[in-house]
Amino acid sequence: MQLDHDQLRQLLALLGDSDIQELKLEGDDFRLEVRRNLPSPAPAPATVTMVQPPAGPPPLAPVPAAPIGAAPGPSAPPPPAASVRSDLQAVTAPMVGTFYRSSAPGEAPFVEVGSRISAGQPVCILEAMKLMNELECEFSGEVVEILVENGTPVEFGQVLMRIKAA
Repeated sequence: MQLDHDQLRQLLALLGDSDIQELKLEGDDFRLEVRRNLPSPAPAPATVTMVQPPAGPPPLAPVPAAPIGAAPGPSAPPPPAASVRSDLQAVTAPMVGTFYRSSAPGEAPFVEVGSRISAGQPVCILEAMKLMNELECEFSGEVVEILVENGTPVEFGQVLMRIKAA
């Protein structure tokens, strides 16, 4: 099955006029997922992803973003801060991407809770724009918590794991 740009535009226009919230279309050499979130009466823009068949970790569906220039809605109070032990150091995401615990599906994770690590040792991979970036720990210690599930999108500065420094 082939889908050219004109057909894609027509499909998106038809979906924009419908009440369909999610559409998945797969061909031999592509996969198209369209999702939209309609929290208010005005329809939000659709999010579209076209992906070639994966060679590495499985691709994730995109998370719909708020429209640019949209007025912020009523904000909920921030969740209470979890108590964090003062003897733990956080390993944070240096970029937005997808968190992977191992270098390839089916391989052993870089670290587990209880693992002893050295400064410069890889602890995970962050995939950004189809580039796999190994994240190395900046200090030695023992992994106490891994806060992110494998294959989960992460934000810049998000705490990925906590290490008890040696």
